[in-house]
Amino acid sequence: MEEMVYLYTMQQEIRTIIDKTPGGLRVYVKRICLICCGALLMAVNIKTFVRAGNLFPGGFTGLALLIQRIADRYFSLKIPYSPVVILLNSVPVVISFKYIGKQFTLYSCLMIVMSSVLADVLPAIDITQDVLLAAVFGGLLSSFAVYLCLLAGATSGGTDFIAIFISEKYGRDAWNYILVFNAVVLCAAGIMFGWNRALYSILFQFTSTQFLNTVYKRYQKATLFVITNKAADVYKVIHDTTNHDATLFTGTGCYGNTGRDMLYSVVSGDDVRIVTKKIKETDPHAFVNIVHSQQILGKFYVRPNN
Repeated sequence: MEEMVYLYTMQQEIRTIIDKTPGGLRVYVKRICLICCGALLMAVNIKTFVRAGNLFPGGFTGLALLIQRIADRYFSLKIPYSPVVILLNSVPVVISFKYIGKQFTLYSCLMIVMSSVLADVLPAIDITQDVLLAAVFGGLLSSFAVYLCLLAGATSGGTDFIAIFISEKYGRDAWNYILVFNAVVLCAAGIMFGWNRALYSILFQFTSTQFLNTVYKRYQKATLFVITNKAADVYKVIHDTTNHDATLFTGTGCYGNTGRDMLYSVVSGDDVRIVTKKIKETDPHAFVNIVHSQQILGKFYVRPNN
């Protein structure tokens, strides 16, 4: 009887997730597929480039591998990868569930479990024995796997939970801070297992972080200066597309000595391409200046993770 009640509760929870997901079942399936692809790539990366280079990828993945190697070298114990990763992620999962979002956390848990289990199940694959190549291409593959998870509204867990929590709470792009944290952890690995592999591992993490900074712009911010003769229409486009407001400045165009309006707005980096396209459709003669914003002070709307 208790098992039936538990299954019914889980069924209702899954149905609630599907119903609340924008776009319904289609978007739900898309998110699951992205997470499955990300988990597979993460596991393949561990069994190929990470293993070939004997690297420590940083984050909780690197910490789990470090614990495995410490247990093997100093205690002659063969510890499976998946239980260690799941245990390490237990505290960040609680923080994410409380402060970031329930659905986001559930999807992330799926990613963590799938990637860790696949890393234990998949056979080792020999691609290259060159440590430099393993560090560079392993970092790229790792960041692409994380990128797929972020597109699905999830994360690979561990320090990614922390980075997203900092980004949403304090409005800062935290990936470079995580890079520094990982470098400190890898220094500890260097002391125990040699600096050569630790330094290559830092290169692995640097490649991963910089690629992710380039392709994923959700927590980056851009300032738009839009000079237009259709200020009301352009403002509506900005507000409807990004849910951000704007400030109107009036001035004089020096070339024609005519009155011009300028809208000033700060939007999320991943909204820039869409909103600028719609602005040009609304006013083909609009002049748009896009400036990267390093940091802003004040209220800034961030779409919730669902």
